Amino acid sequence: MPYYEKELAQIVAELNRNTPVPRESREAAPAENLGNLESLDQLLMYAVRQTASDLLLIAGAPVTLRIGGELSKPDGPPLDAEDTRTLLLPVLTGAQTQELQRSRSVDLCFHREGIGRFRANIHYQRGTLAGSLRLLPERIPTLESLNLPPLLRRLSEARQGLVLVTGPTGCGKSSTLAALVDLVNTQRHDHVVTIEDPIEFQHTNRQSIIEQIEVGRDAPDFASSVRSILRQNPDVILVGEMRDPETIATVLTAAETGHLVLSTLHTNDTSQAVSRILDSFPAANQAQIRQQFSLALLAVVAQQLIPSGDKATRYPAVEILMASSGVRSLIRKGEDHQIYSAISTGRADGMITMEQSLAEMVRIGRLSRDMAAARCFRPEELRRYLRE
Repeated sequence: MPYYEKELAQIVAELNRNTPVPRESREAAPAENLGNLESLDQLLMYAVRQTASDLLLIAGAPVTLRIGGELSKPDGPPLDAEDTRTLLLPVLTGAQTQELQRSRSVDLCFHREGIGRFRANIHYQRGTLAGSLRLLPERIPTLESLNLPPLLRRLSEARQGLVLVTGPTGCGKSSTLAALVDLVNTQRHDHVVTIEDPIEFQHTNRQSIIEQIEVGRDAPDFASSVRSILRQNPDVILVGEMRDPETIATVLTAAETGHLVLSTLHTNDTSQAVSRILDSFPAANQAQIRQQFSLALLAVVAQQLIPSGDKATRYPAVEILMASSGVRSLIRKGEDHQIYSAISTGRADGMITMEQSLAEMVRIGRLSRDMAAARCFRPEELRRYLRE
């Protein structure tokens, strides 16, 4: 057994030796009084040392880390229902415990002194408590540290419009937005308001003044919070996620009326992001929404994180759609199927397709051809760019 697996097995064994908190006490006591977090702290510290991105605690499975984008399952005893409850319940406040009981799932962030800051989703599966914990950087990332294209810096200089960052869960959307907000914070004298669920990166006022609103604690939901913010004289608004038509409509209005708005969607590419926005509204409203969206949109950035050949790091492959006059016209006319062609021929406007990005990563040695082929959406296009 490799050394790191032995170390984790020892931590889990120590956890199993701890006297569990009786079920009756856990059910009745406030969450903040539920034992201590010594064993969880050990697991978190171990995950930090292994440069893991995620820690999974699930009954019936051993403690599991995600390292370099891949799950690592050391040889160790599986956790049981009592283990996961003892580990996870103490991180919850009383209000979060109530939300977990009501919704059977809760999102939160927490800080452990000397270890770091973490985002967590605690939920139920098969009637037992489970948790997925994401390790958050202590420092706000930069575009350079994220290996993102320098041209994205232009987006932080815009005075109004909608910037969407899209991609699957865990692809670094929140980190990209945090880097853009940090650029605003260091270069502009602006009032920045973020709406998040939960707050992941904590910004310190520098050149700008930054307010961070957490849904569930500071505001009831995204839509009402955006409406309220528009009366607070902001220059830049970050909306953690556009989850419903009401939020989307409010965001489009904000982007049209002199605000730079940053937000996210869960789509694989930029064309899907455009379709997702438009499909959120009834057919009778499509013409109006297309007009509004074409005027509000500034850019869409779709990204995915891909392990390098040696799996020592992960690099972002990106697709960038800039709202040129041609792209705005396609959106207004409903010719969404032509957006990909507009991106592929729009390098002069700062655009790049996912296949062009993957081909460039292969050429500079960051990715193998096989890895690029596994992550592309249009294999023929990728092969064509690799031949150029």
